[in-house]
Amino acid sequence: MTVTLFDQFLSPTLFKLPLIVIALTIPWLLHHVVTTRFSSERLLSIKKVSVSVLTKHIFQPLEPLGHKWALLFVSLFMFLITLNVLGLLPYTFTPTTQLSLTFSLALPLWLATVLIGFRLDPTRALAHMLPQGTPPLLIPILIIIETISVLIRPLALAVRLMANLTAGHLLIHLISTGVFLLASMMPMTAVLALMLLGLLTLLEIAVALIQAYVFVLLLSLYLLENV
Repeated sequence: MTVTLFDQFLSPTLFKLPLIVIALTIPWLLHHVVTTRFSSERLLSIKKVSVSVLTKHIFQPLEPLGHKWALLFVSLFMFLITLNVLGLLPYTFTPTTQLSLTFSLALPLWLATVLIGFRLDPTRALAHMLPQGTPPLLIPILIIIETISVLIRPLALAVRLMANLTAGHLLIHLISTGVFLLASMMPMTAVLALMLLGLLTLLEIAVALIQAYVFVLLLSLYLLENV
């Protein structure tokens, strides 16, 4: 059977049962539990500060009605960060490289923000479809364009997360393969490639954190338009 670079993104199975369920469950088991140990309390303090900063940046522009989404968005942020970072470990699987998962997260949340906007103020929700002062001849065209741009948001949100993580994993795989092949033929080149691999891994850790933040931030902006 021919093996390709993209085989690493296939959902692993055991006895024909998909293991993606376990991959989605493990991050919740790794979250910090409060204990009396000093080291544990330090980790808890770091987590509290991180969550506090995230909540302040995301929910400060929102009306008080939008603050009800804080628990959901913070939980989603921690979940995505854990999945993205754990996926950088060797011999692991990253569920967020699957468009089916990212789209299943983006679509319901985006749809919820839209439905809430129509429920609270239908006139304001529809006003986003047509800028004020639009010439009458352009009204049908702009309505179609704005409608398409709104409907494509969940797909763009899902593809952005999936594509950035997939590209990083492919680069790491290609460079690590090059290091392995060059180790016996050109040791110095292999060392340079290994250094590049280390820098790329640090970059991918940053990308894993940033993409989780961007995913939640864009959802909060969609909520801001409707609440």
